[in-house]
Amino acid sequence: MLNKVDVLKHYFGYDHFREGQEQLIDSVLAGRDVVGVMPTGAGKSICFQVPALLFGGITLVISPLISLMKDQVNALTQAGVRAAYINSSLTEKQTYIALKNARDGVYKIIYIAPERLKASDFQDFIRSADISMVTVDEAHCISQWGQDFRPSYMEIAAFIDRLPKRPVVSAFTATATPKVREDIVSLLRLQDPTVLVTGFDRKNLYFAVQKPQDKFAALTQFLSDKKDKSGIVYCSTRNTVEEVCQRLKDKGYSASRYHAGLSDNERHANQDDFLYDKVQIMVATNAFGMGIDKSNVSFVVHFNMPKNIESYYQEAGRAGRSGEDADCILLYSGQDVRTNMFFIENSKDIEYSDLATENMLKERDRQRLKDMTFYCHTNDCLRCYILKYFGERAAHFCGNCHNCNSNFESVDVTIDAQKVLSCVYRAKERYGAKMIIDILRGSKNERLLRLGLDRLSTYNISELSEKVIRDIINYLVLNEFLYITNDEYPLLKLGSLANDVLKQNMKVEMKLAKATSKTTDATKITALQKPMNSKLYAALKELRLTIATEQHVPAFVIFSDSTLIDMCLKLPTTNEELLEVSGVGQVKLKRYGEMFLQAIAEFTPEDTDTPAEPTPGVPMDQPPTAIEISDEAVTISVIADRLNCHLLQFGHKKLTGAKINDWLMSEGFLEVVAGDYGKNVRKPTLKGTELGINAEERVIRGVDCYVNFYNKAAQGLIVDRVTDIVRFVQ
Repeated sequence: MLNKVDVLKHYFGYDHFREGQEQLIDSVLAGRDVVGVMPTGAGKSICFQVPALLFGGITLVISPLISLMKDQVNALTQAGVRAAYINSSLTEKQTYIALKNARDGVYKIIYIAPERLKASDFQDFIRSADISMVTVDEAHCISQWGQDFRPSYMEIAAFIDRLPKRPVVSAFTATATPKVREDIVSLLRLQDPTVLVTGFDRKNLYFAVQKPQDKFAALTQFLSDKKDKSGIVYCSTRNTVEEVCQRLKDKGYSASRYHAGLSDNERHANQDDFLYDKVQIMVATNAFGMGIDKSNVSFVVHFNMPKNIESYYQEAGRAGRSGEDADCILLYSGQDVRTNMFFIENSKDIEYSDLATENMLKERDRQRLKDMTFYCHTNDCLRCYILKYFGERAAHFCGNCHNCNSNFESVDVTIDAQKVLSCVYRAKERYGAKMIIDILRGSKNERLLRLGLDRLSTYNISELSEKVIRDIINYLVLNEFLYITNDEYPLLKLGSLANDVLKQNMKVEMKLAKATSKTTDATKITALQKPMNSKLYAALKELRLTIATEQHVPAFVIFSDSTLIDMCLKLPTTNEELLEVSGVGQVKLKRYGEMFLQAIAEFTPEDTDTPAEPTPGVPMDQPPTAIEISDEAVTISVIADRLNCHLLQFGHKKLTGAKINDWLMSEGFLEVVAGDYGKNVRKPTLKGTELGINAEERVIRGVDCYVNFYNKAAQGLIVDRVTDIVRFVQ
């Protein structure tokens, strides 16, 4: 008789449970209700699928996501588990067949949409069915404090009460604040549940916020070295999706689109193209992605800011599900706030029971929009901000976000802060940020003059640009000197610390970025850290795609990328050795083992692209002349990536662009030039010294503090001196 470990290996091909899985499984098998809050990609489905296969009866999985049901059932079927789904995508005849098979005991797991629970044919089936467990997926949908509240979820508890005998009830979600977790327990009427929060931290995700003047230019700059990578670009409106998708295609990118304005057929076709890797980039509204279990998404770019942290974390979390490093980039502009505020005030997706409830929920959404906006403005650790939002204690430095990888300088803005606070006070706290900025800068707009605000003593007392004043206001709000009301038209009010600045001359210092550098291209480095045959990896991916196309399932349903990588590392030659590969179970071994072993046998260890046994710290005999030197100027991060391709082969640690810049400064090739803190603010820059820039070579060319470009001569200098750089940083 199989136990939980046997089931994990036999069907899913894993030798060990991941964090939290075993505790939840043990509770379920002991007959206890559970709530599991686990980040996307942490293996929530294993927590109910393993016990489902050990129980005698059927497990019902209630899910709002048709795409998720289809993918999960496909994956289970591939693993040898009998499963089905019942939702609106089935015809009447298909539903009849599914229920007939269920009555005949064909299925162990049935996925069902919450709206189908009250259907008469399903109710007939339930009366005589042996239901061992009811699993509620995306359980945050039951709470009005959750980001995807669905009234149909409110019927689940009553459905469970009507069952002939009460089964074990399990609930899972990736995004739930403490308030939402309380609602899940209460509204599902769970009985003494095990509540496990494994943590929201996805350490493999790199978070960054950019505020570009030209978002599309910033997007294409980010995508410039990712044409072979799979990713999602989220936009807030259908029109933006159409525009961004077309412009990407015009530039040669493999892109498709997804939004609610397309026909069902086109949406399904485009989604399948993305899942089957026929297109690399999906440009979509938030209508896309819930339940899309695609393991090789290596980046998620938000072209517009989402309306709350929950949505952002869930959407960004669709990257890096395989555990490989991935990028989560948010392109922010002030218009994003106005667009989201419009959606909050004019949403037709929610039916409110009464006016009081409507006002309460809209105020809640406005507060969550503020929290999302603060995320875009903070100079502190972005990962820490997200984790604290979900009630989790976090370190103030993660080392894997834009802010932690930036160098900051503290600027005294006390006088400017006093001007802002005084203006808010003298305007009697009746106006929003835009009007306060206009007063401070002496605007002549008609409304300001009509209201007599030009007669205030704070009128035209600031020479700062609108952007800088807005940054100061955001900083003051983040640090409780000001606060913003949750009204439809938010107003600035004095915060708890305002008097300390106005009357006690409290010093206000604000961090400004000096320089930033993302350390590496994650996917390149992950692969290079492992002595893997990239040609074999490509061949295995091609074989996987061929099988997936023949079976009409996404490629990751056959084997995940991480499983293929493990094959390349372990190079199995027998069935027994192939079973040692993570993700290979008995069923998939029988179906695909021979084909993959044959593909592996065609390659030998001598063909690997990196040395099999790199020796840590071994110095290089000579500079790595094989490093590519571009005719065009490239960013310092690109140079770092190219150097790391060589360094990792010799067991050296990765170099960052910041470390290379430090060496260039120590050698006298670069110097920092302070920026101006005036009306036209200019950030600190790196520029070449007389030694770095000479008449013959113009070796170093520094651009602003965010990106440093190096021409051909500069690249050659860095490559030639890489051994010196390695010694300098170690």
